[in-house]
Amino acid sequence: MADPSPWQATRPTNQGSGGSAVLSMEPEDVDSDGGHHDYDDPDMSKDSQGRNEGSSPGDDFRQRMSQNMTQMMWQAGTQGAKKAWNVYGNIDILRPYFNVEPREVRRRLLYSLIPRKPTAQKQEVPRELYGPVMVVLTMIALLLYQMKSADHKVADGTLMGSALGTCFMYWLGASGLVWLLAYVCSVRIVMVQILSMIGYGMFGHCIVLFLGTVIHTSHDHLFFYLLWALVGGLSTLRMVCIIMSRASGKTERIVVMATLAALHLLFLLYLHFAYHTVVEELSQVFDSQLVPEPQSAAAADSVMEKSQAAVP
Repeated sequence: MADPSPWQATRPTNQGSGGSAVLSMEPEDVDSDGGHHDYDDPDMSKDSQGRNEGSSPGDDFRQRMSQNMTQMMWQAGTQGAKKAWNVYGNIDILRPYFNVEPREVRRRLLYSLIPRKPTAQKQEVPRELYGPVMVVLTMIALLLYQMKSADHKVADGTLMGSALGTCFMYWLGASGLVWLLAYVCSVRIVMVQILSMIGYGMFGHCIVLFLGTVIHTSHDHLFFYLLWALVGGLSTLRMVCIIMSRASGKTERIVVMATLAALHLLFLLYLHFAYHTVVEELSQVFDSQLVPEPQSAAAADSVMEKSQAAVP
């Protein structure tokens, strides 16, 4: 009789009184190789498969890079805004530039019209802005007086806005241009000193505008030109001497001094001829209303003939 096959030898039998069967209640999956593995959730497997198929390593890298760049730019902008607020929002930084006695401001106003001979030693320039701001506001008041007395018409904006824009734009713009030239030409002066120097120099403009408006004796602007050459020339010469004492090169200081003198004197001419009407026009109007011009005999005869012809 042949031997039984291997599968028959290993086949479990439950016959006989001594055999017993043990049933496992845990779900198991038997592979073909006899291994076991737990059951997986089909929905989770589908989602992971879809993500793997829909995205590539390059897309993930670009997404992470964009997120990192956005965060870096946001942090940099936030830090810059905080620094700007800490610097410009703190009023204590501006306090030293406006902490000055009134008698000191009066003395600096007077000395702004007295030139000093340049020497090897640098002339001192105050680092304060209280006096220059007051001078600019005074010039704005004078321009308003001129524009209202001359019946000046402003198309866009008010008279106050025009005067504010004109004065502050000149003060800040001229100071910025002079500072740029001084930086290029190696003139030893800082921006605050230039603002103070030009601001106090505008005190001469206020004197010329006031006297040229109140005392205008002739119709050929001769009085204004005398004031322009005398008072405006003194304030300009004062600033030129300061630049000369702080510049090293000859050509460089000539460039800065010529630019500063041209800006200062031409701006005074602009203020006079742009916001000041000739008194001759007003006097002609008043003369024509008060004293009628004499008529000739021929003109009087023609007027009489016309009046007689008009009467039926």
